[in-house]
Amino acid sequence: MIIGYARVSTQDQNPEFQVDALEKAGCEQIFQEKFTGKLRERPELSQCLRTLRKGDILVVWKLDRLARSLKDLVEIVQDLNDREVGFKSLTEAIDTTSSGGRLVFHIFGALAEFEHDLIRERTKAGLEAARARGRKGGRKPSMSDSDVRKAAAMLSDPQITKTEVAAHFGVTRTTLNASLKRIGLAA
Repeated sequence: MIIGYARVSTQDQNPEFQVDALEKAGCEQIFQEKFTGKLRERPELSQCLRTLRKGDILVVWKLDRLARSLKDLVEIVQDLNDREVGFKSLTEAIDTTSSGGRLVFHIFGALAEFEHDLIRERTKAGLEAARARGRKGGRKPSMSDSDVRKAAAMLSDPQITKTEVAAHFGVTRTTLNASLKRIGLAA
């Protein structure tokens, strides 16, 4: 069975052009969606993917109608391939039911992996450069050093509990303990 998927990003857009192209390509069933591509979970796409069976072919008008990124596209098409479902994109003339189409798609996959590695390398280099300039990553502490010292002073009174001190500073006991430990005043 040849199944089509059409998506437009906003309620103002009309999917008729995509639907016409999918019908012309021989789609027997077409799933339509008005949903932003930024969201991974799209109800009609999920239903479409569940409908596909071994030997079926999923057809889209354009690659960006199916996935929000190259990585997502590769994952979706790899899942289809694992289930022995073909994939065609009309605009880009990609057809994974042929050996040439599979080759093109594997090249896309390699490019997606390369892009991911580059992003990871740039992030790592940026973090190292920030550390070299004395910057630390992560969240700012919930309690300032002076608040922690005040809390330690309050805890020196045996009548005051950690729960009361934590409530006074608007933190949990766990946060209070971690803060005391952070500046070497572990109680």
